Amino acid sequence: MADTTKKPLKDKIGEIAGKFAATRFVRAIMDAGYSVISFSIVGAFFLILTVLPQVIKIPAFVSFYANTIGRFSVLFSSVYNATMGIIALVFSGTFAYSYTKIYHDEEHINLIPMNGLMMFLMGFFITVAELVWKNGQMQFVQVFTKTKMVASGYEASASGIYRIGAVGIFIGLVIAWLTVQIYRYTIKHNWQIKMPASVPSGVSNSFSALIPAFCVAVVVSALNGALVIAGTDMFNLLFIPFSFISDIADTWWGFLIIIFLIHFLWWFGIHGATIISSFYMPIILANMADNAQRGGHHFFAGDPTNAFITVGGSGAMLGVAIWLAFRARSAQLKELGKVEIIPAIFNINEPLIFGLPIVYNVDLFIPFVCAPLASGIVAYLGIVSKLVPVIRFQQPWPTPVGLSGFIATTSWQGGVLSIVCAIVAFLVWYPFIKHYDNTLLKQEQETAAAE
Repeated sequence: MADTTKKPLKDKIGEIAGKFAATRFVRAIMDAGYSVISFSIVGAFFLILTVLPQVIKIPAFVSFYANTIGRFSVLFSSVYNATMGIIALVFSGTFAYSYTKIYHDEEHINLIPMNGLMMFLMGFFITVAELVWKNGQMQFVQVFTKTKMVASGYEASASGIYRIGAVGIFIGLVIAWLTVQIYRYTIKHNWQIKMPASVPSGVSNSFSALIPAFCVAVVVSALNGALVIAGTDMFNLLFIPFSFISDIADTWWGFLIIIFLIHFLWWFGIHGATIISSFYMPIILANMADNAQRGGHHFFAGDPTNAFITVGGSGAMLGVAIWLAFRARSAQLKELGKVEIIPAIFNINEPLIFGLPIVYNVDLFIPFVCAPLASGIVAYLGIVSKLVPVIRFQQPWPTPVGLSGFIATTSWQGGVLSIVCAIVAFLVWYPFIKHYDNTLLKQEQETAAAE
C-alpha cells in the first residue's frame, strides 16, 4: 500500500535547500569564495596604508605620513592591484579547479584539476581582449582619452587590466563552467591523446589536455567572435544581467530579501549564509572594488553582514549572548550565555542557534529574522545617507563589533554604526528573549517542585 503521508512544509523546504547546497556548482562556488578571503584581506590591508591620510586628517599625522610610509604608497597600491586587481582570475580560477576536481572524484573520470584551471585561463583571456568588427575584419579596440585607455584591446588603468578585476568575475564564472563542461565531455567521449604507460605522468597529462584545450579555444573564440561581429562581445553581453542583478541587490528591498532568506534557511537548520552567499559573492566583490578604485557608492559591498547586520553571528545575537550571561534567570539560558559570550564577540553563535534552540523554535523565529533586518535598515540608511563612508575593505569576518565597521569603512563613523546596529538588534530581541527566559524559568521551578 502506498504511503500517503505528506511531509511537513519545513521538511520539504529543508530537503530542497539541502539538495541545492549539495550541488557541484554551489560547492565549487563556495570553494572559490573561501579562496578570495585571504586575498581580499591582504589587499585591504595595503590599501588602508594608502588611505591613512584620508582617515586620520590631523595635519601633524598627514605630514608625518607624507615623509615616511607615504613615500611607498605606490608600492602599496601595486600589492592591492596584485590581489583585488586580479580577483576574477583567483575566484573563477579556483572555481574551475574545484569544479574539475569534484567531477574527477565523483564521476571517476580522468580529469586533471590543474588542466581545468589552465584551460579556463586560456578561455578567459580570449574574452579579456576588446575586439571590434571594422572594415570587414576583426580588430583590436584602440581608445586613448582622458577617461579611458585601451591599447591593443586591453583596457588598463592605475588598478591594472580592467577585465581581470572584480568586474570580470561573472564572465569568469561562465567561462569556467563552460571550460569544465567541455573538458568533461571530451574526456568522457575519449577525445584525448593517450601516451604509453612508460611516459612520465606529467608529460602524459599535458598531452591528454591537448584536444580538450583546442575545443575550449575553438568554442570560446567562436562564440566571442560571433558576438563581436554582432556589435558586442561575451564580456559586455554577460555584464548586462550581472549589472542588473547587482543593482537589485544594492537596493534596500533587494538587500533585505537576501538577509531574510539567509535567516529563513537557518531556522530550518540549513547554513543560509553559505547557500545565499554563493549568489551574491561576485556582486559584493565587484561593488567593493568599485567603491575603492572608482569612487562608487554601493552599500552592498565587501562584508556588510558581519560588519553591521549580523553582529554576534546570524540573527545579530551579540546582545542576546551578553544578556543571557548576566541577566538570564533560568539556569539553562544563563549557562548557555556563559558558554556563548566569548564566541559571540567573534561572530560565532552556533551554540545559540542549536542550544536555545533557534532551529524550529516558533517562539524565537520572529526576532531571529527581524533583528538582522532592523540592523540592516539602520546600516543601509547610515551609508546611503552618506553619514558613514561606504565599505571599501573586506574585514576578517570574526572581527569584533566596532572594529569591524571601522576597518570596513576606514572611519570612526563606521565603528559607531556597527555598535548602533548591535544595539538596535538587541532591542528587537529583548522582549522575546525575556519572555522565553521566563517560560524556561517557570518550567525549571515546576520541575524542581515536582521532585
